[in-house]
This record gives sequence, C-alpha cells and structure tokens, in this order.
Amino acid sequence: MKQHCAPGASGFTLVELVMVIILIGALSALGVGLFASRSAFSPLLATQQLAAATLLAQQAALAGNPGGSLRIEQSSDEFRFVVGAGTPAAHMFELPREGTSLTVGGSLPLIINFAPDGAPQSGTDTEFVFIGQSSFSTCLSSLGAVYRGPCL
Repeated sequence: MKQHCAPGASGFTLVELVMVIILIGALSALGVGLFASRSAFSPLLATQQLAAATLLAQQAALAGNPGGSLRIEQSSDEFRFVVGAGTPAAHMFELPREGTSLTVGGSLPLIINFAPDGAPQSGTDTEFVFIGQSSFSTCLSSLGAVYRGPCL
C-alpha cells in the first residue's frame, strides 16, 4: 500500500516540542529567581503616585476649583497623598510603605497650596526623596513643574 503526504504538510517533531518546553521551563525558573526577592512596592511607584497627585492638585487650581492643595502624610505603614484636603471632593491616594521612607525639606505632614497659575504658593522648590531598596527623587519647582530628579 502506498502512502501519500499532503503537499506542504509540515509540523513539529516530538523532539522539537520537548526542547521548547524545556527552554520555557528554564527561562521561567530564572525569571522567578530574579523577581522573588523584590517587593511589589518600590520607591519608584511612590514617586510616580506623588507626581500624579501633584498634577491633579495643580489642575484643580488652574480650573479655579477649591481643591488646589496637596497634603502629603507618612504614617508607620503607608504614604497618603490627599488632593483637595478639607473639601468634599478630596481625592486620597494611599500606598503601603514596606520599608520605604520619604524625606522632604520640611516636616510631614506637608501641605502644598497651588496658586491659580499652577505654581506652589510657597514660591520655593520642594524636593521629595523616597528611600528604600533604591532611592528616587522628585522635584516640585517654584514654577510648578514636577520632574524626576533632584531640584537644581
């Protein structure tokens, strides 16, 4: 009896499939080892959350809303950023600290009020430094710009 193969029929052999499974297993074992020692929280996340809360408070000030302020707090187990503190429409962002601390040129809690042009009413640069397994700085300039890195 004569066997016929369909023209262009192709597939993977069992050896190729087993090799791919072994490679995927080895790569996943290496990946788990790289990320197992790291916390899900990082100072970078807190830096980004602070920048977002600051921009939200600035937008409220630019729109003429009463929520143009930002309150920054640090408790023993979390960071709290409250946009529009003391108003009914306040927005609160909370993050677990997990071994990270915040230092700022002043004491916490810190309240930053924004002028109608979006600049801080204090008129000075404010540098925030989150320190944990790594360290990240964020600067709120006297003109209202929020950027990563130290105030220059």
